[in-house]
Amino acid sequence: MNDVVLPTVFSSPERAQLQSYLTSSDANGLSKETEKYMLKGSPCYGGGGAKGIKMAEKFEKYANGTVDTKSLDSPSKNSSRLNYDRFIPSQYNIDIKSNHYSLAAQKSEVKLDTRAMAQQDELARACGIKVGQKILTFGTEAPVCDREDFKKLYTSKAKKLHTGINNKRRILTSAEQVLDAPGLVDDYYLNLLDWSVDNMLAIGLERNVYLWDASSGEVTSLCETSGPSNTVCSLQWTNDGEYLAVGNSEGVIELWDVNNKKKMRSMKGRLTRVGVLSWNNHILSSGGQDGCIWNHDVRVAKHKVAELVSHTGEVCGLKWREDGGLLASGGNDNMVNVWDIRSSVPRFTKSDHTAAVKAIAWSPHQPNVLATGGGSNDKFIRFWNTTTAAQLGNINTGSQVTSLVWSKHYKEIASTHGYPDNVVTLWSYPDLSKIIDIPAHDTRILHSSISPDGQVLATLASDENLKFWRLFENTKKGASNTRGAHSDGAKQAGAGWGKGENTYHPYKRNVMSMYR
Repeated sequence: MNDVVLPTVFSSPERAQLQSYLTSSDANGLSKETEKYMLKGSPCYGGGGAKGIKMAEKFEKYANGTVDTKSLDSPSKNSSRLNYDRFIPSQYNIDIKSNHYSLAAQKSEVKLDTRAMAQQDELARACGIKVGQKILTFGTEAPVCDREDFKKLYTSKAKKLHTGINNKRRILTSAEQVLDAPGLVDDYYLNLLDWSVDNMLAIGLERNVYLWDASSGEVTSLCETSGPSNTVCSLQWTNDGEYLAVGNSEGVIELWDVNNKKKMRSMKGRLTRVGVLSWNNHILSSGGQDGCIWNHDVRVAKHKVAELVSHTGEVCGLKWREDGGLLASGGNDNMVNVWDIRSSVPRFTKSDHTAAVKAIAWSPHQPNVLATGGGSNDKFIRFWNTTTAAQLGNINTGSQVTSLVWSKHYKEIASTHGYPDNVVTLWSYPDLSKIIDIPAHDTRILHSSISPDGQVLATLASDENLKFWRLFENTKKGASNTRGAHSDGAKQAGAGWGKGENTYHPYKRNVMSMYR
């Protein structure tokens, strides 16, 4: 019995159980009949139950030789049930309690000893995270550190230090000098003030043009228009300061040799007043009330060489870029045009302003940056990239913008204003933050011009006052300074005007009495 091989009539568990039983000591020396009855009653194989009886009946057929072991070992095609036998493990070989404990232990948290937990807490505190918190997760925010943000701390200190450096530059809020300008025409669309490279200031008062030498304080009258109703509407110095162009209300432009006080020529042809002028070498551009811009070549008899037509309102702002490549114009139609010197069609047109555009200024630091300012219904300063035609930024000033002047020494721009504030405001660029507001005049400021050294701004308002503001003082060594020249000029011009007066008034007390 020990060497017996059971056929496949018995299932795998049955074969294993029977083989174990037949090879045991209890089954040695017994007959097959006896083994059959012992098998029926054996508790190991069902305890006499249905399972044990069934196994015993199978064994009895095997013992009597009535089972064809060959057919059982090689089942027929019809007996597909015996082709693939299932393996069902015996429950008696499985430690159910042990396996259940292992499964339950997998779900429970791993307990650390006191030493390991203390180390884990220290590591979590050093990393700024909580114990058990996931560091890398999908779709969640990064952990927030509870420690102080040193980056913000150092940044705030740096800003304070930068502000302290800027505070060393002193900006006076009181005018350095004040002159009277009686008879000034209160018209927003005119341009009646310009400062030459020779430190000569030209101003138009009604029918007269006066010159004030800022170095000596000497005041002279240059010219007077013909006709009682013909007034000065615009004036502009040439780049070398030798000649002055004067436009009047009859549409005539006169060129004057300042040193010899001689009129060089008159350029006629316009039917409306010339409110603005701008030089580009030998080309003089003029803007008229009819909305047209004329380019005059002052070297030839037929001076009109081009006519630029785009504005539908009076042209009141006109400025050539320093290199002479582009011309910017603004008008009472609320439009800004940028013209290429090679074309009579605007390079681009901007309609963002909602009021007349008189204030126009090119940046001396970035040649492609243009600043424009709108009137009382707009109050905006806008900055343009003339290469891409994109708007770089804007400032809502809250007041009518009458003029814009860039600083030569700082990345700043000064704006003068009319209603309702009548102030001079200094802005930083490109962050467009306000540096200072200076209450300048009692009424709206109409015109402004910068000194040749780029330090002093002259403003002319409808209150008939001409004031000088030291906004951009250059503190570098070797830089020219006009403070002494202005002071000396004030003393010389004011000599003999009366004692005990703090301001001098050359136009009212000297010039006007001499030439009227």
